[in-house]
Amino acid sequence: MKICLQLSFLALTLLSFACQEKISTSTAPRSELIAESYLSWNGDSLPAYPEGKPKITIIKVTIPPHSTLPNHYHPVINAGVLLKGELTVVDVEGNVLEMKAGDPIIEVVNTIHHGVNNGDLPAEILVFYAGAEGREIVVKELIQK
Repeated sequence: MKICLQLSFLALTLLSFACQEKISTSTAPRSELIAESYLSWNGDSLPAYPEGKPKITIIKVTIPPHSTLPNHYHPVINAGVLLKGELTVVDVEGNVLEMKAGDPIIEVVNTIHHGVNNGDLPAEILVFYAGAEGREIVVKELIQK
């Protein structure tokens, strides 16, 4: 009986360690690559980073349901992640990117484009710009009629 109790205790101890290992592994910090590219979403090559003192800007943009952003372009490299909703991005060449919550985007640089939220909920996108001091990150296209 003493041997059975010792074996049972050993089995419970091993099971306990195995469960603790699973728990600690599942709660351990981890990283996941979301996007990595030398190209923007429409296939254009990304330009060199701008000269000057580096400036990182992070902006959360909220696009109301059934609305369209004005035509604009970015003179600096930027990337983002759609946090909520859905978003369609269209460039002047007619390239289209359909995004849903969780999707990343490596944005076009110096190319006119706009976003459209065709959904019933606001679209929220978190965008990271790699610019330089004194340099614009978004330029609205001036349309003359």
